[in-house]
Amino acid sequence: MAGNSFGTLLKLSTFGESHGEAIGGILDGLPPGISLDLQAIQAELNRRRPGQSALSSPRDEADVVQFLSGLFQGKTTGAPLAFIIPNTNTKSADYDHLAAAYRPSHADYTYDKKYGHRDHRGGGRSSARETASRVVAGAIAKQLLPAISIQAYVSAVGPIALQADYQLYDLATTESNAVRCPDAQTAQQMENYIQTIQAAGDTVGGVISCVIQGVPAGLGEPVFDKLQAELGKAMLSINAVKGFEIGSGFFGSTQKGSAHNDIFMPDGSTQSNHSGGVQGGISNGMPIYFRVAFKPVATLMQNQQSIDNKGNSIVIEGKGRHDACVVPRAVPIVEAMAALVLADFTLRQKAISPL
Repeated sequence: MAGNSFGTLLKLSTFGESHGEAIGGILDGLPPGISLDLQAIQAELNRRRPGQSALSSPRDEADVVQFLSGLFQGKTTGAPLAFIIPNTNTKSADYDHLAAAYRPSHADYTYDKKYGHRDHRGGGRSSARETASRVVAGAIAKQLLPAISIQAYVSAVGPIALQADYQLYDLATTESNAVRCPDAQTAQQMENYIQTIQAAGDTVGGVISCVIQGVPAGLGEPVFDKLQAELGKAMLSINAVKGFEIGSGFFGSTQKGSAHNDIFMPDGSTQSNHSGGVQGGISNGMPIYFRVAFKPVATLMQNQQSIDNKGNSIVIEGKGRHDACVVPRAVPIVEAMAALVLADFTLRQKAISPL
């Protein structure tokens, strides 16, 4: 199975399945001599863990990360940093009825067609549990970027959305509610809506917005490795993500160039920021902001029509422990993937030799 690694100089490879012994990763390319705050890494992982609120999956995983190599006396050695997160609360019997069945809009069918067999327990490798490894690596990447602030938040759940620009909200309040929305009134509406969906055995999607401040001008590479292209790949690699837009995004396509152009100030900053902090694929020093769209979780607590691996029509019974809306728990995942992109480009920039 290819496609398990991300990054160029700072490269993360993840491994493990939802109901295996453990999931984990290897982060290669870390410079030596960096003191890592292990408590901060665990705190990021705790933000993603299941069972943290009534809105999330009740799967009760402690999600305690264990480092196996690449650290000595609290500092990176320059060797690959390997870690695992044991799976301690699996209930594989909940998935016995899926051994020969394909869940609608899940990866069951496509994995079977590609590999000839699959791990049906919780989706195996296709499970969103894999993203816990990304959060660990992203938490480490954040520590390589002390001057850069990465703040993601839930800006929409189903039809309920924030209407104002991110600058009008106190993003420091994002963690003050279970939905991770920086507006208390909207957060309560979102929470009520998720609970209604949950009670009906259904699911709903949403949008996560992310603001990155303190990025110096000059990160990114021309042509194929544009900064926005790598951010897009990073976000679209997250389970359930169906859309990515940066800066003015699709709305920008409705504007005239005279309204959309970001006019320069004498110091190189711009009067507006429709570019979203990136021009020509390279950061321009303005805040980077983008939005990530998540589809509804595919597994419902309702019966659905489907087929089995023989092509027979069947009814899938809703079982297991799942989120009714994934976006609140996906906030730290979005931040982690953004941190990995920026840390990788930072190392690539340092590797450029002067002419």
